[in-house]
Amino acid sequence: MICFLLTGFTFKGEEKEARVKRVIDGDTFVIENGTSKGEKVRLIGVDAPETRRTARKEIGYYGQEAKQYLTAMLNGKSVKLVFDVGKRDRYGRLLAYVYIGKKFVNRDLVEQGYAVSYTLAPNVQYADLFVKLERQARQEKRGLWK
Repeated sequence: MICFLLTGFTFKGEEKEARVKRVIDGDTFVIENGTSKGEKVRLIGVDAPETRRTARKEIGYYGQEAKQYLTAMLNGKSVKLVFDVGKRDRYGRLLAYVYIGKKFVNRDLVEQGYAVSYTLAPNVQYADLFVKLERQARQEKRGLWK
């Protein structure tokens, strides 16, 4: 059990309630954790276009729209974070499926065309669903597929 804690792995389905402090981009936000900085959370299974240029990535088409959509949905609100097998990524961000009330945020972003399916093992619980939703969004020309 100690091995799992030290490597960032957790029991699938563990949950945490948190308040969103700010949205960074269409798939990452910061939750309050008692410090001025807060803690970053990355949505599992989805990838939204970039909102700013970095050394490795260009600004993506529909990136600002994805950020605005997520901001309107989450900013300042209480959310439920549900963890899969891997709890953190290599950058130290929490990895979570996110719910606001009954709305499954990860699902909504892909379904509305604000993000694409992006699955990395071991967090694969909704991989098939996200691929299916991305295909539908593309066929129906929603969001970034317009």
